[in-house]
Formats: sequence, structure tokens, C-alpha cells
Amino acid sequence: MRRLLTFAIVGLIAQLVDGTLGMAFGVTSSTLLLASGAGVAATSAGVHLAEVATSFASGMSHWRVGNVNWLVFRRLALPGGVGAFIGATVLSNVDGAAAAPWISLVLLLLGLHLFLRFAFFGLPTVAAAPRTGRGLLTPLGAFGGFVDAVGGGGWGPVTTPTLLTAGRMEPRQALGTTAATEFVVATSASVAFLTNLGAHAIDLRLVAALAGGGVVVAPLAATLSRRLRPAVLGILVGGLILLTNSRTIMRSVDVGTNERYTIYAALIVATAVAVGAAARRVPIASTATAELLPVARQLV
Repeated sequence: MRRLLTFAIVGLIAQLVDGTLGMAFGVTSSTLLLASGAGVAATSAGVHLAEVATSFASGMSHWRVGNVNWLVFRRLALPGGVGAFIGATVLSNVDGAAAAPWISLVLLLLGLHLFLRFAFFGLPTVAAAPRTGRGLLTPLGAFGGFVDAVGGGGWGPVTTPTLLTAGRMEPRQALGTTAATEFVVATSASVAFLTNLGAHAIDLRLVAALAGGGVVVAPLAATLSRRLRPAVLGILVGGLILLTNSRTIMRSVDVGTNERYTIYAALIVATAVAVGAAARRVPIASTATAELLPVARQLV
């Protein structure tokens, strides 16, 4: 019962983040589940099984309002699915204890990406003449899918900003296409986990609790997305991911207690300073963010 409640609370927090930022459900939930003691493969498998349902609903929502670029979808989804299948297969066949520090490193880098993005850059503004960056899509999909499966999340943080910058897509289409392709990535990763681990290795009750927590908080996330400043929440989430995963990494390499607490303090101070700076800015820091928020609210 305690584990079910833990997964439900994690799903609630992750959906609150995702509903406000339009990304980071997987990264947030994986970080919190690993911190609670869940195994690395079971964590990623549970997150991706839950995301099959949530990403399908999200993709359909974007499709109905015309936010999916189908050309980009076709070129991104297939390599993304292949990368996710390979990543899930690799993760399923490695020792969980040995893999934990490496998975934490992947999550830490994703957390650093979120932190820096919202602390200094926001979501980038789009050029006047959109293009799809065709030569980029295959490697982007393969890399994003692999990272997503191995780290338990990362498709949105890796793919959306890249499509906005290198692909110069409209924000609504970048977010919508990322959400639609995530269904392919989550399904591919889930098939690989079920094939390699077996259904008995994944507690479907925990998956249901994770998804259920997200469903319960969805209306609240939609309301808070109108009130919270995306930069502030993005920095807080990035700081939490950095703090949690740096703890795992430092313990694995026997960093001394004093040094660990010094680093924890530095991360907390850096997060507080960045949040304070972001809170003094205008509520919506960029045109791209302003366009993304209404789209993100359609998902919850």
C-alpha cells in the first residue's frame, strides 16, 4: 500500500510539472521513483507504460487542434521508436545497482538542461520562416528515444527545444509533434521492457497508481498553469533533479560527507538565486513560452 501511494504521489507531482511546462513527466517521475528506492529498469518500464496512455491522449488532443506536423512526425517517430527499443533492451540486461549511477548521470544532465534553459534562456523564439531541419530528425529521434528509455524520461526536454531552434518550428507544432511522437517512443520502450523483463517483473498496480496520480492532478495542473511562472517552476524542477541525482552519483564514488553537503548547499543557493531572478521578470518571459502555455493546457 505504501508503494502504491508513493507511485501515486510521484505521478501527481510529475503531471503537475508536465501540465505546466509541457514536458518533464518522465524525468521528474523517474528521479523521484529512483530516490524512493525503485529499481532502474522497473522505474523506466513503469514510467513508459504509464506514458503510453498519457501520450496517446496528449497526441490526440494536439491532432484535433492541428498542432501535429505529420512530415516531421514520420521522420522523427521511427528512429525515436528504434532508439527507445534499443535503450530499453540495454537497460533491461544490465545490473541495476551498477546502472543506477549512470542513469542518475543521464537524469542529472537532463536536469541541468532544464535548469539552464529556464534560468537563462527560456524557450527560444522562432524564426519567421519555419523549416523542419530534415537532416537533423533521424539522429535527433534515435538519440532522444535512447535517452528517454535509458533515463526513464527525456524525450520532451531533448526534442522540443531542438525542434524550436534547429528546426525553427512554430511552438505549438513543436510541442504537438513531440507529444504525438512520444506515444511511439513510449510504446516501443514498453514492448522492449515487457519482452526482456516479462510482465511479471512489472507491477501493473504501480503503473496504474502512477497514471492515476497524474489523472487526479490534471485539473489542478491546468489551473496552476495559468498562475505559475513557467521559468520559476522549470528552475525548481531542474534544481530538484540536480540535487537528487547528484546525491546518488556522489555516494557511488565515495565523495566525503563534508564535500557532499557543500555541493548540496551550492545547488540549493544557485536554485534560490535563479528562482528569485526569474520571479522578478515578467510572468511570461518570451513569445515562445506565451504560445506554448495554452497548448500545454490542452493536454490536461
